[in-house]
Amino acid sequence: MNTVFAIMILASLIMLVVVSPESAFSIMISGASNALTLAFTLIAIYAIWLSILSLMEGIGLSKALNKLFRPLTKKLFKGESDLALEYITLNFSANLLGMGGAATPLGIKAMECMQDGSEKATDNMILFMVINSTSIQLIPATIIGLRSAAGSNAPSDIILPSLLATLISTVTGVILAKICSKLRRAKKHKEVELPKQPLFAQVRK
Repeated sequence: MNTVFAIMILASLIMLVVVSPESAFSIMISGASNALTLAFTLIAIYAIWLSILSLMEGIGLSKALNKLFRPLTKKLFKGESDLALEYITLNFSANLLGMGGAATPLGIKAMECMQDGSEKATDNMILFMVINSTSIQLIPATIIGLRSAAGSNAPSDIILPSLLATLISTVTGVILAKICSKLRRAKKHKEVELPKQPLFAQVRK
């Protein structure tokens, strides 16, 4: 991925120098300035929400959320440990607030707890990835920050459309993941039940 981005940047710089060499330097300076503005805006937003998450953990609200979501997570992720369910709940809470960056380390911890020792992803791990990819968001903080940095007059107008879109995508993703999981288990069960041919039959063939 780093190589791809390096090639894209290099190609863009070459085209810029060829097409408009007199404005190449000013455009690069403007781009660097805009990148710094966006970075500081996102840092401020993440600092606020990470502080909120820390306060939630300090006052025990994260444990309350864990109890609130426990019936749902326990039903979706059957057979997982209490520690895995706690990380999953905290990951969901961060994603609900639109804090993908804060949710990532929690998601990694949840994945580590769900490993079964094999090199293949379990059904619960696949479902967890699907939910993280669709990610229901009550407050899309990162998108609001991007819209604010871009000069939007109403950066928070994205909240309702984002909530509806992510709700539909998450429900659809969970249903499809559960269907695929059942089909995969049925296929494995069928393969186990297939009778093996006698040795003399294999020799005759």
